[in-house]
Formats: sequence, structure tokens, C-alpha cells
Amino acid sequence: MTFDALTLFGLVAVSLMLLFYTFEDSSPWCILGFSVACAMGSVYGFLQGAWPFGLVEGVWTFIALKRWQKRRLAGAPTA
Repeated sequence: MTFDALTLFGLVAVSLMLLFYTFEDSSPWCILGFSVACAMGSVYGFLQGAWPFGLVEGVWTFIALKRWQKRRLAGAPTA
């Protein structure tokens, strides 16, 4: 079995999404990693012609970024 570059990129993107989602409770940086992986998944979806997948992953990117921001602010020291 051979993979072209686009298929390999998609495999890496969804694998990273799974990995970061699994560990997101351990660090806000895992939430950020999840959002980056979602953005990669979105790019993959659009490049391979599955625009509904690309669109939904793009939405997940922004949801995860908002969750990361909220988590970071909640852990920020107060002055």
C-alpha cells in the first residue's frame, strides 16, 4: 500500500487530533495542539475535495481556540 503526500498529511492531521484530544485535560497546550490539528484537517478536507469535512474542521479549529483561550485565562495568575 502506498500513500500519496495528501493522504499522509490527512493521516497525520487526524492522528494528531486524536492524540491531543486524548490529553487535553492535562494541559491547555494540548487544546492548542488540537486546534492546530483541526486546522490541518480542514486544509486536508478542502484539498482533497471534501469541503463539508473541511468546513466542519475549520469550525472546530475556532471552537478549540476559544476553549484554549478560556483555559489559559482561567489559569492566569491574578495581580
